[in-house]
Parts: sequence; structure tokens; C-alpha cells
Amino acid sequence: MRVAVVGAGQASAPHLQSIADLHEEVVLACVVARSAGRLAALKLPAGTVPSTRLEDILEDATIAAVLVLTPPNTHLEIVEQLARAGKHVLVEKPLDVSLERAQQMVDICEQRGVKLAVMLQHRMRDASLALARLIKEGPLGDLLSASASIRWWRPQSYYDEPGRGTMARDGGGVLMTQAIHTLDLMLSLTGMPDKVMAMASTSAVHRMECEDTVAAALHYPNGAIGSIEATTTAWPGFPERIALNFTGGSATLEAGELLAELSGGRKMQAGVRQATGSGANIMAFDHTFHRAVLQDFVTAIRQDTEPAVSGRSALQVQQLIAAIMASSNSGAAVSLPP
Repeated sequence: MRVAVVGAGQASAPHLQSIADLHEEVVLACVVARSAGRLAALKLPAGTVPSTRLEDILEDATIAAVLVLTPPNTHLEIVEQLARAGKHVLVEKPLDVSLERAQQMVDICEQRGVKLAVMLQHRMRDASLALARLIKEGPLGDLLSASASIRWWRPQSYYDEPGRGTMARDGGGVLMTQAIHTLDLMLSLTGMPDKVMAMASTSAVHRMECEDTVAAALHYPNGAIGSIEATTTAWPGFPERIALNFTGGSATLEAGELLAELSGGRKMQAGVRQATGSGANIMAFDHTFHRAVLQDFVTAIRQDTEPAVSGRSALQVQQLIAAIMASSNSGAAVSLPP
């Protein structure tokens, strides 16, 4: 399958490595970037066309799928053009800077009959998949409580890059850029809450437009309650953690490892501990699960099935983030649709 990439910034590295790993399944036909300088810095395989024109992808009927790795505020317009050209799309998180634009993107792709997947790779970790199976099988029982802790660190130099942590380019701060991975994973395991009460602020640690510290309380339809702690002020950066309590046991995910303990005494462990980019080195993580999302995306195209991390499923985390910020801004609880 011939694929293309739009965007050649720092975040493109794990995507390009994933394509290289899957060389028996995909061929990198073209990479489009906004400047020739960025393209020149890449080590592209023989036969890959470097370009500064999106039209070179749109007009090539042999390209079946495109990875969109540009800043979030550009996603909708690029994906709309690709969808109209019949290209399947894998977009870097978030879908776009607002829930409204994200919904438009999902609708356009569905109307055009093209697959839309999102790089929310934490769902594809071995530990995450193992816990999802355990919850589905039923021995853990009903959810009682849930918590997500994302205590990361980013230096001021990170936010000094133009656009970082702004509404215009990123759509928000710690929630949309860092915590989104963990929150998406938690929602894939617990389902959506029906009510959110939250506070968000910008600490004295950073000079930035958007939030770097958030606390939220969640209420689920079955009466379970949850909590979220998210920040980029926690030096030197700590592994993200999800803890779930059920009527039949408990489960904890931390840095790619699962420990589940059932009330009957059975224990289950899965996954391996790994770096997650929680500190100043934002690229300090393995690309294995980027590759898993890409491979699943390719399989979904070939077999005409829904991608595991579909655009529609990724709307949930943006609904939650929008509700958290709305609650913080209003000082009141915000209800979420069922």
C-alpha cells in the first residue's frame, strides 16, 4: 500500500520509523512539509518524493492513505481535502483544536467513505489491551471508582516555541497535548462519565496562554466516581497512572505495566515498564505502539473494518476535555450527553 506523510516536524520521527518497520506492507510514496529545509533534514527511503505541495498527494491516485502530522489547528482543512480525494487518513492527536472542528472532520470522512484513525497509541499497549479484555470478560465486575494521574514536566523553553500551549494552534494546554493520551485510554476502559466538575489554571512555573494544571471530579452513569490530576509542572516528570476499582477487584496501569488483583485472589500482570516522554525529553519513548496503530489502520483499510482507534471513538476524549474546561470556566458542574 502506498502511503504519504504530511508534516516533517519533531513528532514525525516515530511515524516514519513505523512506516520503515512495516516495509513489507506499506511504501512511503511522498512526504510533504512546509519548507524544503525540513525535508532536507529527513533521511527518506529511495523512491520517496519530497514536496512542499499537498497537491502532489491529492493528485496521485496510487496513494491510498496519508498520515497527517501537522499542528492541530491545520488538521480539519487538510483532512477534508484528503477525504475528498478518497484518501484514508491517520491523524496525529488531537483531532483538531475544538470539539466542533473534530466533529466536522469525523463527519466528512464518514460521508466520503474513508477511514479516519487517530494516533492515541496508549490504547495499543500490551497492558491496556490485556485490561480491556479482562474488563470485557467480566470477572472484575462493575466499576466503582477511577483515577488518572498525569504528573509530567515541561520546561519554559518548551512553551517558548511559537504556538505551543495556545488556543489558536494547540486548542489548549496540558489536557489537549499531554494528558489526552491517558484520558483517552481511561475512557476506552471505563466509558464516558455523565457529569464533570473541574478547576484548571496556569501556574507560576510557566508563561503560557493555556492551562498547565488541572483537577477534575467525574461522575459515571452507574454511580461510580472518578478523579483526574494533570500537570506539566511536576519536576522531573513521573509515569502516568490509571487506577480502577471494581466490585470484583482492582486494576492499575502505570508506564505500560498492568497489575490486576481479583477479589478471589487471582492476580494478573501484563506489559513492561517503559519511558513515556513525561520529562524534558519529550521524545523519550519507544515507537512500538505508534507502529501498532499504523498496522491496525492499514488492516482496517484492507479489510474494510473500523480502525481500533477511530476518529469517532477519539471524539470522546475531546468531549471530556471540553467539559472540563467549561466547568472550570463556569465554576459549575457540566453534564455530558449519554
